Amino acid sequence: MAAPRPPRPHRQERERNRELKKLAEASSGDDDGPIRLFGVHAVEAALRNPNRQVLRLVVTENGELRLRDVLAVREIERERATPRDLDRILGGDTVHQGMMLEVGPLAEPDFDDLAEAAAGGGPLIALDQVTDPHNVGAVLRSAAVFGASGLIMTRRHSPPLNGTLAKSASGALELVPIHLAQNLARALEALKERGLTLLGLDGEAPATIEAEAFTSPTVIVLGAEGKGLRQLTRDVCHRLVRISASGPLASLNVSNAAAVALHLAAMRKAR
Repeated sequence: MAAPRPPRPHRQERERNRELKKLAEASSGDDDGPIRLFGVHAVEAALRNPNRQVLRLVVTENGELRLRDVLAVREIERERATPRDLDRILGGDTVHQGMMLEVGPLAEPDFDDLAEAAAGGGPLIALDQVTDPHNVGAVLRSAAVFGASGLIMTRRHSPPLNGTLAKSASGALELVPIHLAQNLARALEALKERGLTLLGLDGEAPATIEAEAFTSPTVIVLGAEGKGLRQLTRDVCHRLVRISASGPLASLNVSNAAAVALHLAAMRKAR
């Protein structure tokens, strides 16, 4: 005997599914499309950033309540959705907190801007093919906390500046200038020519970062976990340094290493 056919969805459900499909397709977030942000801190920071082009806000009723203060200042049209709608669009594992914002990219600083910022503020951070968006987001957050002047990453082999990274950065994506370099070694050479000191973090280096005075504008260069700094990147640095450790483990997660280095630089500068 043939298996019974599954019941056909009601007309209202079919219409709802079509709307969800349109919403998902419009929010596909490919490389050439708009940037998708989610989570309270990332979305609120983007809405408060006057340099961020806001394209579209999809929000639940509770999500809109969470954003009420910023939406009172920056009034934009909203598309109402349910939490399940956003789960279908962003993925069931996404902690979207009832909101998704589509935005345009921020302008990238050039090398003169970066050098000028580092001359009057905290160090720059350069990441050599760090691909984990959680790590890069955490580095951005530390950069904002400790007053870093900017972040340099490779245009390839780096996570996109959206969703997961932005949520991990907890709003810092809107605060820290980011330059995406085609070639990191050449980018570092350009900053070197502008008088910046390049310090590469390497767990095997004989010198320690604690011995650095940070009296000149500085770039702190970190490599990917496991691989570390690539040889070309190592070669362009003025010197390699390590973070002193007294425990049984000798190395830190890249985002923790960035936080320690930035905190040390901030303490030196405050003296």
